[in-house]
Amino acid sequence: MERADVSQRPGTPSLLRAMNDRSALELLLAAGPLTRVDLGRMTGLSKVTASQLLARLQERDLVEVVGTRSAGRGPNAELYAVRPGCSYSVGVELNPDHAKAAVADVTGAVIGSATADVSAEMGAGGADARRLVHDMALAAASDAGIALADVDDLVIGMPGVVDPSTGDIQLSFDLPGWHRGLRERLAADLGCVVTFENDVNLAAVAERAEGAGRDVDDMVLLWVGRGVGLAVVLSGHLHRGATGAAGEIGYLPVRGVRSPATVERPAQGAFQGLVGAGAVDELAASHGVLADGAAAAVRAALAGGGAAAEAFLQVFSHRLALGVAAVCTVVDPALVVVAGEIGAAGGERLCEMVGDDVRRIAPVDPLVVPTMVPDAPVLRGAVLTAVDLARQTLFGSTE
Repeated sequence: MERADVSQRPGTPSLLRAMNDRSALELLLAAGPLTRVDLGRMTGLSKVTASQLLARLQERDLVEVVGTRSAGRGPNAELYAVRPGCSYSVGVELNPDHAKAAVADVTGAVIGSATADVSAEMGAGGADARRLVHDMALAAASDAGIALADVDDLVIGMPGVVDPSTGDIQLSFDLPGWHRGLRERLAADLGCVVTFENDVNLAAVAERAEGAGRDVDDMVLLWVGRGVGLAVVLSGHLHRGATGAAGEIGYLPVRGVRSPATVERPAQGAFQGLVGAGAVDELAASHGVLADGAAAAVRAALAGGGAAAEAFLQVFSHRLALGVAAVCTVVDPALVVVAGEIGAAGGERLCEMVGDDVRRIAPVDPLVVPTMVPDAPVLRGAVLTAVDLARQTLFGSTE
């Protein structure tokens, strides 16, 4: 679906009304509920124009009266707010192990959710992929008490590369049934706009909106978990690259580590083979740090202390710093956020170590911090993106 862009249309009276309506909706979402006087003062509109504007938005069921405020002498002033149910969006997080979905209204409040285990056979064919997403969206909508037909936008976060020109899947890691053409079929099946996005990019969206990246225009988010990925934000916008592959740091060549092209599984080569879950498990075991998984090993080393545990953390920090330094010497961000199950397990201590190592090997000095969105950041980013897309359509249709 093509998004409306009022900035590209002639300056007609109807365009001015649409621009005023959009400004009012944005203000009501950001600062509401507001009275008619509040809205006029904040937009610079006259009382008459503000009243006409609110009447139009009420007629379209976009705005409703939610209460009153004492105005001193005379009748109380009515308080207006955007009607939460004027738009619904769905965010989906998908990986080879599980899927999560959440429904949000136009305010961004989550009102329904669903989870599902993803079988190893899920990705074997496009039909399975369509059924999975359909069932997840239907379950989340049911939990929210709405019909699937009420959903306007659905955003799916997944490990892979999305073609920035078509919005289609270009390369999907561990999900072979997800391929080009699937987006249109899902949209036709669900009856709404469907958007694919790289999962780490969505984690960065959540981090900028609600975490450590607030008010930061240039940042990178390094995801260290089962897989390794990177999101790059420049001048406040996600940088996807010409083919959508920006941030695939797992493929970064590292001296002494085999290239992905020379190993049976790409996850065993390059930077991924140095800091991915399997590599961290082996590194921890070689230092006598025994735990159930790489993240648990990092937590155990931080909690247990001792020379062996410290040595494990030092080596792990050195390895992470190689990737961080390589990225930072190119884009020079103000902030590096370390996320993912393994990265988040390191907390502030590991981030401080990585920052020190980066400064020793490169002429950059980024602030390295742990994620501040520990609870399902990919899903949260998918929800925020879906809500934003739905608002663009909603606000662009006020003429």
